[in-house]
Amino acid sequence: MAALSEDVKQFIVQALACYDTPMQVTEAVNLEFGLTVPRQQVEKYDPTKMAGRGLSRKWRDLFQQTRIDWKAGATEVPIANRTFRLRVLARLAQKAEGMRNMALTLQVLEQAAKEVGDAYVNRRLDAPKGPSAEDKTPAQDYKLLRPDEDAPASPIL
Repeated sequence: MAALSEDVKQFIVQALACYDTPMQVTEAVNLEFGLTVPRQQVEKYDPTKMAGRGLSRKWRDLFQQTRIDWKAGATEVPIANRTFRLRVLARLAQKAEGMRNMALTLQVLEQAAKEVGDAYVNRRLDAPKGPSAEDKTPAQDYKLLRPDEDAPASPIL
């Protein structure tokens, strides 16, 4: 294994903290510094892996701070913003429709619907309140499906 300079080590630690794979980091080090560093050597600079368990405090702290900064900066990337993605999808839908490509138009519309409907959000909803499914009788299920006679009619939009 090659002896690495401080700036190469820093580059490796920061790249790993930004979720680059060891193989990606190996290629980046080769491009940036002209060094061939084995993937196994790169793995030793990731404190979240078993290979990096002996990493010095200096590199662990740099890794943690870089990861915190990277996560905070992810919101500054335009594509991470839902409104940006919807605007791009709207442009794509208009262009596809203008080309009379109905299949692509429908795919883009489906993508936008998923985006708006939180299909890509990892969020747990609160459990519904009220009796559980085991506590209901079939008649109660039917009543839940029927509109209530006492409820005001919903306006048609």
